[in-house]
Amino acid sequence: MPEMRRSPAELRSMFGQNLRILAEGYPSISELSRQLGINRTQFNRYLSGESFPRPDVLARICDFFDVDARVLLEPVQNIMSGSDPLTGPSLKDFVGAGVGLIDELIFPSGFYRFVRASFLDPDRYVTGLVRVFRDNGATIVRGYETRAALSVQGMPVTRQAREFRGLVLRQEDGVSALISRRGSHTASFNYLSRVTSFENNVWVGYVARTTQETLSNDRVVRMIYEHLGRDFGTAKAAARASGYCTVDDLTPYQKRLLKVGEPFA
Repeated sequence: MPEMRRSPAELRSMFGQNLRILAEGYPSISELSRQLGINRTQFNRYLSGESFPRPDVLARICDFFDVDARVLLEPVQNIMSGSDPLTGPSLKDFVGAGVGLIDELIFPSGFYRFVRASFLDPDRYVTGLVRVFRDNGATIVRGYETRAALSVQGMPVTRQAREFRGLVLRQEDGVSALISRRGSHTASFNYLSRVTSFENNVWVGYVARTTQETLSNDRVVRMIYEHLGRDFGTAKAAARASGYCTVDDLTPYQKRLLKVGEPFA
């Protein structure tokens, strides 16, 4: 059977459809195009199928969304289906059982401010910002390590090096997440359970690092997640305040949830 050839218009249309699906996890096209380093007007032309990116821009888009150049030829659902071992036949009824069971009432999408004890310095705490979103039925968490946290370990502090992502799973009385930086061979395991609060927007739990035990560093510390909603202005203010702080900078409510001064059970 002769190979079916597709016209440039068909390729542009397929790419635009796939790009719209990939962009669904991002509440703002402006922010997404900024992260990709692509002019917003040009990005909209890709989305509509009016234009096609240069090879270097296509490679950048594929790297960002972790897909390959088949986005030109077939629906992105076909490209990504079966590629995730969690949803494959070996694990879907075991580790993967909680992947698609997290609705918005259990763990809503949007921005979260987190506070945790420092792994490296017992007298300091780390505050940061993450975004939770849905992608093809899975719940994803994404954020960036602070520059100070990586520089103190002698690690690169570029935006790409600081980014981390993770998969959120349903637990009996909360959620868990396995999170890692791009290309890293270490990860963290997060567990969170909602606690009573005025706006019902606070989760408390712990984070554990996959590192060897040492006398000077902790591997497990308590952590708080506070849901801020989906407003970018609120998120930017929280991001600007991210970094290291001391116990005196914590609110009484945060100190109580983090059990400051109490050993980890």
